[in-house]
Amino acid sequence: MSDKLTRIAIVSDACKPKKCGLECKKSCPVVRTGKECIVVDHKVKLAYISESLCVGCGICVKKCPYEAIKIINLPKNLEKDTSHRYGANAFKLHRLPTPRRGQVLGLVGTNGIGKSTALSILGGRLKPNLGRYNDEPSWDDILKRYRGSELQNFLKAVVEEDLKTASKPQYVDKIAKQMPRHPVGETLKRASTSNEHFTTLTETLELTHLLDRTVGQLSGGELQRFAICLISLRDVQVYMYDEPSSYLDIKQRLTAAEVIRDRLSSGSESGADKYIIVVEHDLSVLDYLSDFVCVLYGTPGAYGVITLPYSVREGINVFLAGHIPTENLRFREESLTFKIAEVEDNADLLDAKDRDGIYPMLKKTLGQFSLTVEEGSFSPSEITILLGENGTGKTTFIKLLAGILKPDFVDGVSVAELDEDQNSGMPRLAVSFKPQAITPNFPGTVQELLSTKIPSSFGDTFFHEQVIKPMTIEHLFDHKVKTLSGGELQRVAIVLALGKPANVYLLDEPSAYLDSEQRIIASKVIKRFVMHNRKTAFIVEHDFIMACYLADRVVVYDGQPGVDCTAHTPQTLLTGMNQFLKQIDVSFRRDPTNFRPRVNKKGSQKDEEQKKANQFFYIDNTD
Repeated sequence: MSDKLTRIAIVSDACKPKKCGLECKKSCPVVRTGKECIVVDHKVKLAYISESLCVGCGICVKKCPYEAIKIINLPKNLEKDTSHRYGANAFKLHRLPTPRRGQVLGLVGTNGIGKSTALSILGGRLKPNLGRYNDEPSWDDILKRYRGSELQNFLKAVVEEDLKTASKPQYVDKIAKQMPRHPVGETLKRASTSNEHFTTLTETLELTHLLDRTVGQLSGGELQRFAICLISLRDVQVYMYDEPSSYLDIKQRLTAAEVIRDRLSSGSESGADKYIIVVEHDLSVLDYLSDFVCVLYGTPGAYGVITLPYSVREGINVFLAGHIPTENLRFREESLTFKIAEVEDNADLLDAKDRDGIYPMLKKTLGQFSLTVEEGSFSPSEITILLGENGTGKTTFIKLLAGILKPDFVDGVSVAELDEDQNSGMPRLAVSFKPQAITPNFPGTVQELLSTKIPSSFGDTFFHEQVIKPMTIEHLFDHKVKTLSGGELQRVAIVLALGKPANVYLLDEPSAYLDSEQRIIASKVIKRFVMHNRKTAFIVEHDFIMACYLADRVVVYDGQPGVDCTAHTPQTLLTGMNQFLKQIDVSFRRDPTNFRPRVNKKGSQKDEEQKKANQFFYIDNTD
């Protein structure tokens, strides 16, 4: 086996040689023979591991008190495909995706696998070193590596500035920090070469009422739409969008996807000369956006490999299956599927008249916004998904159920007129609430947080196996809560919410900041927890695939966002999804391989057929 493998060693920033007993060096069998396999450099405050001397025993990995070391075996045939490495014992990227003129290239993979690195290289912001971090190659050497491929011509054009690029960053909050006082309207106008294009895009992305504000005053969703508009207005040849759906509701996500695709307008000579590259974790949006897909696999933070391009359907299915058929390689132990039986098996439960819990009709006014909640019911082992545009009051409804907000009227009676014993008309049930915005205020580590907030669940073996382990937060136990990334914080917040003993679990956007794989795993964890423990959950979710997987019933919102909206009585999955999709004029079908919901391209034959038959949400097992 050793002659077919090459070994890489990764030492993360968690390495603290001044605070530990150098357990890695003391326990290394190669070091004991007198060879310098592990050297501690106190200047850079990191340990260095020689990949050529390392025998892959893994003792240092187990002994490191900060879990800062990874030793990974790679197939040797990847060595010649190294496109970039950040340094010794640092992240390594193999291969690069090849954009195609006049088409949208989608990139899908877990966080920390190299998607943003690939975008930086293709955008000319990062020079690929071909793995030679100590002896940086010239552009002639780099172009020679990709000789005879489309990628050579693309990189050469970018380097020589024959192709101008524009990139939307992954974290849009950085834009607000860079230009907090810039007027939104003036900033967009400066980027635009056409007043007509400026007017069309600002209206389509619902930015017209924000033009007089400054960038620093925009919310997350507004900032995302501003960033998409800013990049799309520019007259360049290469457009790059890193996670354009974050903070957006389902309707806004598909609208943004149409705006991005419109850069390649059919019949437009200029559009046919443009390249678009998109990194997206919402698989339904990625499906809708892309013409072809490259899958990235590997070990997050250690190495990433980019596959050859696939058709959109095949590429996403390869990612979900965890198996590369062209390379006969499995990169995930389990395939990820969305079984149709999970919709059908609950039919009797959904139609049951006798339910265990009822909430009354509620009304709440917040400033100029008014929300009416129709009377509804819920049962154990059931998940209700709240579906609506941003600003329709989904979070307000969740907070009413949680008792964080007090309703103004209950069943038409003013709360002020209710007796104190009536508890404002709300059911007396223990609730657990995960908010939309998560603020890491806890001063200690993740382990200290969990043992303090959910001591009984944290010490329970079943909870550990069913929730903590699949949510992959064990390696975060020694990390300070305030140092966690958005995705890490979200996973910890979900574990905290599920770990609190309650009758009803209220989760506001649990998919935020999670990558595609983490979203599906989180969905399975939540669904299994609710079913096995006979609990009830109300969940706000904008990722349509995650919403479909989780939902037993659906609450559909309508009305004018930010003004006056209604949350209707919970409906069955099929009826509710059909009603919601009809509102936003989008149709979905199911993939026959793994049953994931797929968006029909607007105006396609399938789209027209389903809309004509009033089947906006089609659950037949045919494609």
